[in-house]
Amino acid sequence: MRLLEGHGVTKRFGGLVALNGVDFHIDEGEIVGLIGPNGAGKTTLFNVIAGTFPPTMGTIKFDGKDITGLKPYKICRLGIARTFQIPKPFPNMTVYENLLAAARFGCTKEKGFSNVKEELKKILEKFGLDKKSMAPAASLTIFEQRMLELARALATKPKLLMLDEVMAGLNPTETVQMLNVIRELRKEGITIFMIEHNMRAIMEIAERIMVLHQGTKIAEGKPEEIGTDTKVIEAYLGEAYVKG
Repeated sequence: MRLLEGHGVTKRFGGLVALNGVDFHIDEGEIVGLIGPNGAGKTTLFNVIAGTFPPTMGTIKFDGKDITGLKPYKICRLGIARTFQIPKPFPNMTVYENLLAAARFGCTKEKGFSNVKEELKKILEKFGLDKKSMAPAASLTIFEQRMLELARALATKPKLLMLDEVMAGLNPTETVQMLNVIRELRKEGITIFMIEHNMRAIMEIAERIMVLHQGTKIAEGKPEEIGTDTKVIEAYLGEAYVKG
């Protein structure tokens, strides 16, 4: 079942074309990667999907509903959650309070807000944050902040989780832990759309990868297809990736 789709999505900032007629789709239950060089338009696409700003042109549908230009809180309540490349917790609030705020933000009549304490307790345990629930978010390590970003997103009860470089700054052991967490989330029925510069990780976990370059989609396919695509190698991966 098609969960998210965009047609002709364009975003201009003055004379800069950040996205140029991008078509995309995410099917329910998939893990889809989004790669490309810095400035390719990856985070801009996430921002447009999440409602941070509307597209200049084009349409976006989620779960059969047109969400083009909706406010972020409305999009969140429909079932889309995201993380940020740079973790953005409320630094002076505790870990638990950060989750509580996220749960409130994603609350609807359909999702409800009953048993929230029990639900948040399970989320804290899932991400290894239960022993730090009363600690200020600012005191967490980079890895713990990444886990808190995921936990906050999960507290909104999403159908689709968009991850913006969740493995940035992690060591190899932490990267493996993060990959395992993402796999578990998918097993629980959450669809994953993720931006990632860690090529080994994205090639391992994604079932399909989309490539942006200068705001345009230049390739899409299975990891093994993307890894040998001449346009992708030239624009992003480089010959060293192919040889190594």
